[in-house]
This record gives sequence, C-alpha cells and structure tokens, in this order.
Amino acid sequence: MKVTPLLIAQMIGGTVDGDGELEITGFAKIEEARKGQISFIANPKYEHFIESTQASVLLVGPDVKKPEGSSLTLIHVADPYVAVADLLAAYESMKPMKKGIEQPCYIADGVDISNAAYIGAFAYIGQGVKLGKNVRIYPQAYIGDGAVIGDDTIIRAGVKIYEGCHIGARCILHSGVIIGADGFGFAPTSDGSYEKIAQIGIVEIEDDVEIGANTTIDRATFGCTRIGKGTKLDNLIQVAHNVELGKHNVFAAQTGIAGSTKVGDYNRVGGQCGFAGHIHVGSNNEFGAQSGIPNNVGDGNRLIGYPAIDALTFAKRQVLLKRLPELFNKK
Repeated sequence: MKVTPLLIAQMIGGTVDGDGELEITGFAKIEEARKGQISFIANPKYEHFIESTQASVLLVGPDVKKPEGSSLTLIHVADPYVAVADLLAAYESMKPMKKGIEQPCYIADGVDISNAAYIGAFAYIGQGVKLGKNVRIYPQAYIGDGAVIGDDTIIRAGVKIYEGCHIGARCILHSGVIIGADGFGFAPTSDGSYEKIAQIGIVEIEDDVEIGANTTIDRATFGCTRIGKGTKLDNLIQVAHNVELGKHNVFAAQTGIAGSTKVGDYNRVGGQCGFAGHIHVGSNNEFGAQSGIPNNVGDGNRLIGYPAIDALTFAKRQVLLKRLPELFNKK
C-alpha cells in the first residue's frame, strides 16, 4: 500500500499543504531525515530545522508556515506529538503478531489459552493462572500460581509475576519487570537483628498500564499494592508495598516510592524523585527531577528540590545561591 501525505492526513485528521500524493518511505528524526521520509515538529526549539531538514513531509502545528520556495509538504494537525503517537501505533499494529505455543515451555493443567495467544519458549505458567484473550507472553517469563492477566496484555521476555497478582487488559510489561516480590518488611528485635514480616498481599495493576524494564512493584503486607488505570512507569522504578497510584500518572526513571504512600491522578514525576512512606500526594502535580517529597502534597502544584518546594521559589533561591560567593567576598 502506498503511504501518502493525504492518506496520513485522513488517518489523523490533518490538512495537507503541498504535494499530497508523494510516497512516504519511513519515519526519521527531523535532523536526520532524508528524501521520502516523514518527521515532525512538536517542540518550538526544533522549528529552525524546517529550513534545513531533508525530510519530504513534516507533521506540524496549525500555525507553522512553510519556508518560501520550499518543496516540503506540511501536514497541519492540532497536536503533532499526539499525531505522531497515533501514526506509530498504527505502524506497530501492522507488524505480524506472534501466535501459538512454543516449546519447550511449562503450562499447568487447566490453564485456558485462547487461539490467538502467544506463549514463548521456556515460559512458565503456574497452577490456576487465568489468561485473557490475545495475551502475548514472551520467552522465559514466569507467571506464578493464581495470577490473572487481562485481554491483549503483553508480557515481555524475562518478566516475573509472582503468585496471586492481577494484571489488567492492554497492559505492557517490559523485560525484567518483577511484580509481587515481597515488600521490605522487617521488625527489629531486642538483640538488634530483624525478623521478617510475612507479605501476604498482592499487586493489582489496572487496565492500560505500561511498566518499563527492570521496574519492581512489591506485594502488599496485606491487601494490595495498586497501580491505577493508564499510569505509565519508566525503567528502574521501585514501588514499595501497599503503595497506591491513581490513574494516568507518569513516572520517569529511577524514582522510588516508599511503603503505604498514596498518589492521586494525573501527576507527572521527573526522574530520580523520592517519595517518603505513609504520605498522601494529590492530583495534577508536577515534580521536577531529583525532587524529594517527605510530606503530604495537595493538588495542582509544581515542585522541585529537596525538600520539594514551589518551582518559582526554587528558581529564585538558585539565583541567590549563585551570588553567595560575591556576598561573602564583600568587605
């Protein structure tokens, strides 16, 4: 099938400025694109590339104009970043999907697997596991006894899901993810040693969650550790026991969330943030990278630093800190 700017515009609700019938051969970054390829501008700081890019087609916002005399074809959309996400999802869906059960693997008796499912070699699926339709489980994954996995969920190679944990529909768990390891619970004893507290709860991951490589989510001491619908976790994140994350949050890499902390909805968290245990964080907050959050946070804040403070206040303090040597040297 020939892919043209007109076809793409129809798919994403855009309008074409230029040659709508030229053939598009692939995607590329705007600074690396070649003739026949399509790229995009979503961030204003990349707009200068419109003068030099070798791409044939660009996805741009409604107000971006073509340089005088340029042969570029522009596809104007309301939000170029969302449009690119839609296009890449369509491209990914065109790839052939693996199906069937590879050998060797272990599947306990009584586990029902749909005809469209894929079970990779050396996967282990335990007693009482419930698999939804079209589940894809890649090689060397471990699904413990009694686990539940919803429809159309993808479990990548090497994922470990401990017994009893629940994964929703349309989730993606990337390689190295561990769901349901014991929470970090130890009681100090009179002789200075620590006695393990049994962790008998589960992890419950709701629909449309994506979890990056080598992220770990601990099972609850009792009850459940919960990840809300649509939340996205980056690589190398630690979610401790009895944490509850609401819906449609995004957490960047190397963030840690200590035990029993509750986080609301639609929060955006930068990399290497640390949340103390037993606190409550509201909704619609933004946390800058490397922020430390030791106390409760309400709704609608922009915070950065340790301890995390209002972003504007933080910026003013940084300006003053830079002047400290000057102030100390005054006689």
